[in-house]
Amino acid sequence: MALKKSDIVKFKKRLEDLRAQLTQSLKGTTDQVKTPDEGTGYSQHQADQGTDDFDRTISLEVTSREFNLLKQIDRALEKIMEGTYGVCDITGDEIPLARLEAVPYATMTVKAQEQVEKGLL
Repeated sequence: MALKKSDIVKFKKRLEDLRAQLTQSLKGTTDQVKTPDEGTGYSQHQADQGTDDFDRTISLEVTSREFNLLKQIDRALEKIMEGTYGVCDITGDEIPLARLEAVPYATMTVKAQEQVEKGLL
């Protein structure tokens, strides 16, 4: 069952909202990672420096995941523009509405996604 225009409009709005939220979050996170810690210096305890490094690593990991999510959202918006939203990039099968409701930036069926993650595709 192909998606209705009203469904596509609804998903486009959700994707644009998600993109705006993620972009704002990324801006804050990247600014935080780029800004050097004012308290860092030779007098600081080594354990404190380790904690700061760990926090920075976690922030970088979160930022990396957010960038990947942003790419997925952009791809879903691109598919809307192409008229292929709701169709799996790999198999060409329709992505179930329930999956799109849960993950509006999904560009593959669950089965295709699992195969990609296992390295089979």
